Amino acid sequence: MLDIQYIRQNADTLQEIADKKHIRLSIAELLEQHQMRSRTLQETEQLRQQRNALTREISAQIHTSPATAENMKQQVRDINLQLNQLEQQAEQVLEKYNALMAIVPNTVSPDTPDGQSDADNLLLRQTGTPPVFDFVARDHMELGELHDMIDTARGVKVSGSRNYYLKGNGVLLHRAVQQLAFDLLVSKGYTPLEVPMMVHGAAMYHTAFFPLGTDQTFRIDQQDRWLTGTSEVALVSYYQNEIIDLSGGPVRLAAASQSFRSEVGSAGRDVRGLYRVHQFAKVEQVVLCEADPEVSEQILQEITGNAEELLQLLELPYQVVAVCIGDMSQKTYKQYDIETWMPGREAYGETHSSSNLHDFQARRANIRYRTESGELRFCHTLNNTAVASPRILIPLLENHQQEDGSIYIPAALRPYMNGMDLLAAPPVTVN
Repeated sequence: MLDIQYIRQNADTLQEIADKKHIRLSIAELLEQHQMRSRTLQETEQLRQQRNALTREISAQIHTSPATAENMKQQVRDINLQLNQLEQQAEQVLEKYNALMAIVPNTVSPDTPDGQSDADNLLLRQTGTPPVFDFVARDHMELGELHDMIDTARGVKVSGSRNYYLKGNGVLLHRAVQQLAFDLLVSKGYTPLEVPMMVHGAAMYHTAFFPLGTDQTFRIDQQDRWLTGTSEVALVSYYQNEIIDLSGGPVRLAAASQSFRSEVGSAGRDVRGLYRVHQFAKVEQVVLCEADPEVSEQILQEITGNAEELLQLLELPYQVVAVCIGDMSQKTYKQYDIETWMPGREAYGETHSSSNLHDFQARRANIRYRTESGELRFCHTLNNTAVASPRILIPLLENHQQEDGSIYIPAALRPYMNGMDLLAAPPVTVN
């Protein structure tokens, strides 16, 4: 959330950002509502002062001039009627003002690429070389079925579309990549937390996933509780309405949790396989730091580097892109996506995302810190997907497959896979 004075001073720029982020918002209407709110509050205060003055005068006149006092009582009654109307009007104006303020976008970094969609994201670097197979490669679903690791048919039978079962070594791989990512973050000084996956709507609002993301979120029926699509919500909300201590440096948090997304708007897209599903697991890293753009930029590089390190441990080819303004969410100031090579798609697919929000999220969640001079300021917040599974299983299976259907296990995963270095191909059944 931005300060209203900043919005007024940068109205044209923010309107342009809203348009490019595909947010239906009129900054001019917001400023008009703010002006109406200020005017209504001023009129209300003037009437209250007038009423209070009359009330005091009535006490002085009631014995010496009853007629004058009665006349003043009628004036008070008239003022109360006006106040009642003004307060109703003020409530309506405030409701509309708050609704508009809730969807004002964050500013964007000067080096954020211009563009309308992910097709306009800017390639920054590539690491590793996509494999060239001298055999007909299988995609992750073929490999998963060959090894009896993935069962989407029964997932759909039990829970509907975009659901799945993982079995046997599929579960071991699923848990192994999460634990590898979690251990990596803990080794770098991140504090691990086990977090709630159901949160109040206020937590979703404070972290800027609401109101624009309600259609992507599953709600618990007849309750103001929602299933989160990332532990970022719970990690940031851990400190909502608090003053945190940053004297020892940034606060680094990590969580592994189940995540849920409705995938509204994705009808017909990525229906086959594990790329776009309703339930998945994420290891998330969240950092809260001082409100210094240089510091938060450095941390953005750090958390992106952590995700890259994981992909290098998994021995997977990937690329990092700078996300354009049209592909960024309302809350994001600057974003990188990491895309991993997926042979079955014959393309890189997004597996990680890193975002710097500056103080946009902290303002909504009211998370502050004291500077060395004692001044209270809103902190900067950042987040990154260290790993998301089962999506990461797509490149893991496809890139490491062998001609006979066996799957190579990267050395970093073997301690989490009971020492296995290869998932052997099942024997061929001859009818």
